[in-house]
Formats: sequence, structure tokens, C-alpha cells
Amino acid sequence: MQSRIVEAVHDAERTFESTASRRQESTACVRNLSKSFRGARVLEDISFDVAEGESLVLLGASGSGKTTILRIIAGLEQPDAGRVMLHGKDVTDLPARERGVGVIFQSYALFPRMTVEKNVAYGLRIRRRPRREIKESVDNLLTLVRLEEHRKKFPAQLSGGQQQRVAIARTLAYKPQVLLFDEPFGALDAQTRVRLRREIRALLRQVNVPAIFITHDQEEALELGDRIAVLNAGRLEQIGTPEEIYDRPETEYVATFLGAANLLPGTVVNRSVEVGAVTIAAPEEAARFRDGQAVKLVFRPEEVCLSQTGALPVGCRRLTIGVIEEIHFVGAYERLTLRLHNVTANTAGTTPGVPIIATRPKPEAAATRLHVSDRVVIGLTTFRLLPSFAHAGERPGLAMGVGK
Repeated sequence: MQSRIVEAVHDAERTFESTASRRQESTACVRNLSKSFRGARVLEDISFDVAEGESLVLLGASGSGKTTILRIIAGLEQPDAGRVMLHGKDVTDLPARERGVGVIFQSYALFPRMTVEKNVAYGLRIRRRPRREIKESVDNLLTLVRLEEHRKKFPAQLSGGQQQRVAIARTLAYKPQVLLFDEPFGALDAQTRVRLRREIRALLRQVNVPAIFITHDQEEALELGDRIAVLNAGRLEQIGTPEEIYDRPETEYVATFLGAANLLPGTVVNRSVEVGAVTIAAPEEAARFRDGQAVKLVFRPEEVCLSQTGALPVGCRRLTIGVIEEIHFVGAYERLTLRLHNVTANTAGTTPGVPIIATRPKPEAAATRLHVSDRVVIGLTTFRLLPSFAHAGERPGLAMGVGK
């Protein structure tokens, strides 16, 4: 007993030291931000840290509050409550020009009658830096963003991706403490978006400046962020690495907003979960809940196994039998809609079997052809149990999500 107490104390000390270390490393800190407009609450007690060289993505639908957070950090809005700290200094009451924050907008905001090199040099010139310093900085930055051969061109002569790189170089010229990206790829076509966000990711690793992105694009968030903060109606639902957010969502909103997810209502019973007439052993997941507690069984389409013979792969737990209702070819994979037997849309069991979505990679789909109306056994490789709460604000003991 005593040894367990000593070990618990040591664990607490290690946790405290780890948290303190993260806070010391944090470049940007947001603490307990709240904001209302005309009586409508748009932010509710938002807290997070961004470490040196880290990229944090604020992900949410329109109206979730992500733009308001960005404007507060930039000094373009004042919070009703809460503080903003950059490099350990409280900047909440400082004007935007004194914060050392660089903002990169979707519209690029380049000067149309200035060449690329003059656009990049603009911030240094108005700060009256020496000519030699300006020239060296511009040369280095144009090399960094790979625009050396375009230095004499005007913005209208550049592609959208090139203009965005000019905007980034111009912002980096005056060495901001934090970079803020306001949906920077929204005006670009799909292929350019993919290429540019990879380039920016590599660029940020080189300059080692903390960055905060806002977006509603889930794929963009997964590719850009060291961590992702999911916002819903002004609340912070969850913050974590892309893998944590995708594989271990903490709320139904996070599960369904970041990627596709199937949700089935169930009840925890004896370290298993009962979903309609089906019982699935879930010793680790069910241990987080009390017997009789209502939960949601959450699983991704790619976590579904299908078998016509009834033989499922090792590690795939049987769910039930289903009938294929739709099959769609979607390039690299096949997407299927299946109607489940013995599983209803509510715990009362009054609704017919519910549909789920499954995906199969192209090689598997080619090797084993399935057809509409085929009857198959359905299994799950992994799944997650969530309490039946609508959003983060209804969860007891919600962590603030500070640090990594």
C-alpha cells in the first residue's frame, strides 16, 4: 500500500514537472478567453498553449469562434475575459502593432503596383532598416520561399500559390514572434492547396516560428497541425495531436466533424457494450464507464471488416450481420452502405436496423467482389465508446487542453 502511495506521489511530481516544462517552452499562451457580441456568446473559457516552432490548427465550422480567437491574439479584438501572453509577456492590452504578430490572410493583401521584392521589403522599409539589411533579408527570404526568379514580377503575373508565398515572405521579413494564418488556402484550387500547405509546413520547420492556423478543412488540419484544437459553438471540444483527435475522439462532435464516423447507441454491461441485441466485449473501453451507462459506439468506416464466409481476420471483433445496400467506387477505395441486423437506431429498439458506412481499399475490393443485396458478417478492428453528451460543455471534468 505504501509503495503505491509513493509511486502515485512520484507520478504527480513528474506530471507537474512536465506541465511546468511545457509552459516554460510555450511561445503563445491563451488563458480563459471569453467573448460576446451583442449579448451572444461566441467564445467560452478557451485556453491553450503553442510551443516554439509548433503549428496549432484551430478547426471548426463557421461560427465556431476560431476567427475571433485569431483576431484577439492579433490585437484586432479585445476579449471580455482572459489573457493573451507571447514569450511570457502579457500582451492582452497592447495594440496590434506592438505585439510582434504576423497575420497572413486568404486574400494575400499584396500591393499590386509593387514588385515581389518590393512587397517583401515593405515592412522593413517602413521600419527604416538599413538598405544593406533590407537587401540581405529580401534575398534570403526569396530563396526561402523559392521565388528568386520572380523577384521583378508584379502580383498579377504570379499564380495564387506564388502570391501566397510572397505574403508569407513579407510577414517573415520583420521576424514576428507568432504567425497567424487566416484560412490561407481558401482561394486556391485543390491541387495548389495540397502542394502549398506541404511547402508551408516545411518552411515553418526551417524558420522555427510558432504558427496558428484557422480552417474548416479537416484534411488541411490533419496535414498542417502538430496539434489540432476542435472548436464547436465557442467551446473547445478537444485538443491533441492529429492521431489523438482522429483515433481517440472525446466527443461525438469531434468524431463526426473530423472524418467520417459511424455511431451506434449502446449500454455498458459487465465490461461489454450492448448495442440492440448485440453484445461486444470491450474490457478496456467499458472500464471507463459504470454499468448501465448509456454510451455511443463510435468507429470509422475503415475500421469495418466484411466477410461473406463468416471468417473474420485476427483482431477483428464480430458486430453482427448486415446487407449491402449501396456500393460506390471512390478512386483509391470502395465505399459501402450496409443495413445492420439486430442493431437499432435507439436503445428502445423501436427503429429498424440502422445503416453504417464501410470502406475497402482498392486491392481488397478487387480481390473480393461484393454486390448490392449480398449478406455479410460485419466486424470491427477498433472502436471507441463515448458518453452520450452532445458537446464538451456537457462533459464533467473537461480538461482545459493546455500543452501537448
